[in-house]
Amino acid sequence: MQLAGSEHSFGGSRERFIAKVFNHLGGAILAFTAVEVLIFSSGLSVAINQAMRALPWIAIMGAFILISWLASRAAHQVESLAAQYAALGVFIVAEAIIFVPLLTIANQVAPGAISNAGLITVFATLGLVGIAYVSRKDFSFLGSILKWGGLLALVTILCGAIFGFQLGMFFSIAMIGLAGGAILYDASNIIHHYPEDRYVGAALELFASVAMMFWYVLRLFLRR
Repeated sequence: MQLAGSEHSFGGSRERFIAKVFNHLGGAILAFTAVEVLIFSSGLSVAINQAMRALPWIAIMGAFILISWLASRAAHQVESLAAQYAALGVFIVAEAIIFVPLLTIANQVAPGAISNAGLITVFATLGLVGIAYVSRKDFSFLGSILKWGGLLALVTILCGAIFGFQLGMFFSIAMIGLAGGAILYDASNIIHHYPEDRYVGAALELFASVAMMFWYVLRLFLRR
């Protein structure tokens, strides 16, 4: 999650850039919700669940983290605006598909968990973004911590797949903490470092972190 770029002063253009990023983040969340509604209302969720049922649950978790990492890479490497929108669109659809089994289980065994997890994620995101914006502190030092934390999470998931142990409540709590750190780091980079022509890519990276928090908050509700 390393980002190149110099720190920017807070002028009118920077404020407009920040507003564009968060407008696109809101649009990405709405688009994700719309895709999920389409998948479930059209019956595609049944086919997706059948296709993914052969996979171990732990493999789905690993795929989720891998897709989030690829989104972060795309956010930093893609330059043209059209390519940034394409990467955001592909990521939203991929996330929507990955979420289908988890949302299906939540609908069946924990009514209300999805909306509660969504509200917690939104309020946590607003709080973390508010901390970054109001404090004006540069949280780029979190980058190395998040990198090693993400690697440790992947190794843990891989070991769980190999040795057959379950990743329980404490793993979900740790991943929520990691996602919270990622949101704070992303918001800080948006405020201080991101090039002003990368507002779609910046929204993509922040959306990936928000989606990760929602995933593990919802898992925590299901563990209860």
